[in-house]
Amino acid sequence: MRNSSNMFDLNGKIALVTGGGSGLGQSNAIALAKAGASIMVTDIDFKKAENTRKKILEFSRNAYSFKCDISSIHEINDLVDETIKRFGKIDILLNSAGITPDQEPILEMREDNWDKVMDVNLKGTFFTCQSVLKKMILREKGRIINMASASGLVVNYQSPHIAPYCASKAGVILLTKALAVEVAPYKITVNAISPAYMKTQMTDMKWEKDKEDYLKKISMLPVGRAGMPEELNGLVIYLASDSSAFMTGSNIVIDGGLTCW
Repeated sequence: MRNSSNMFDLNGKIALVTGGGSGLGQSNAIALAKAGASIMVTDIDFKKAENTRKKILEFSRNAYSFKCDISSIHEINDLVDETIKRFGKIDILLNSAGITPDQEPILEMREDNWDKVMDVNLKGTFFTCQSVLKKMILREKGRIINMASASGLVVNYQSPHIAPYCASKAGVILLTKALAVEVAPYKITVNAISPAYMKTQMTDMKWEKDKEDYLKKISMLPVGRAGMPEELNGLVIYLASDSSAFMTGSNIVIDGGLTCW
């Protein structure tokens, strides 16, 4: 454990962030960098990953960007190999990559819609963990943070027709617990975060087109507003730091009270 005055210091740590090109992934990648970590930013859209890298470099942190589709195990392995090549190790994995499905009633759900969501949100999360864990286990240390969702805990009647998303995020929560148990002997922790409605560029575009949908969703939150990406930053830094060494297999809900109902 580090000196208590530097309990959230990430200097010297290497963080791999998937889905780091925008939204929560970008916000948390920048937060990890500000806490001292060097960052490998990856996204399926390389331009977005590169944009995040440039933002990190504004405060003189070491960062690289890499294009990766985490639904491909081959691309995941290439990503991890490139990260090791660049930095020599991986201390922190933040799995932020995720997608939402086309909204379809269960009786009309297409197989490709289901598969697309599962391939990224659940399969991609698992195999990214697997590839990184092969490196972490050799060093007997590491922090893994998986981005789940409040939709993995409750089905919101205001957001129907997203069964694959709910199933995939519920899977991430239980996957986190299963991984945590298996790798605990190697001093590696695995935790999940479950946010509710967060204000990002993607949600802004959607809600601008459908303000009624926005008002419906906000009406479900006791706090009366959507969350801001930076409101996850402190928790991410804690889970990435030495201070969280006794915390593993947990799913921390940050949802503005959504799951209280």
